[in-house]
Amino acid sequence: MADSLALTEATYYILLSLVSPRHGYGIMQLTEELSGGRVRLAAGTLYGALNALCAKGWIIQLPAEDDSRRKEYKLTATGLKVLNKEVARLRELADNGEKILRGE
Repeated sequence: MADSLALTEATYYILLSLVSPRHGYGIMQLTEELSGGRVRLAAGTLYGALNALCAKGWIIQLPAEDDSRRKEYKLTATGLKVLNKEVARLRELADNGEKILRGE
């Protein structure tokens, strides 16, 4: 796990959306909603990212139902640790920015 590596905004929202199991289209919708429309994932970008996140062990693909082509993904314990570290990193950035802007 990369301790000091900042996540891209897209990766952050993908991980955040997978706290609960979700399929690709659901990930795209929630990412766009959470980012206020700022982050829009194209299918190719999303599935490339999902494959990379699976390879890192941050998410897993859930077993598909026999009659379904839809792939669902879920955050792993390692992925949750990465996400929590990123939230803490972002909080520190925001806190430092606010302190400086307040003249502290």
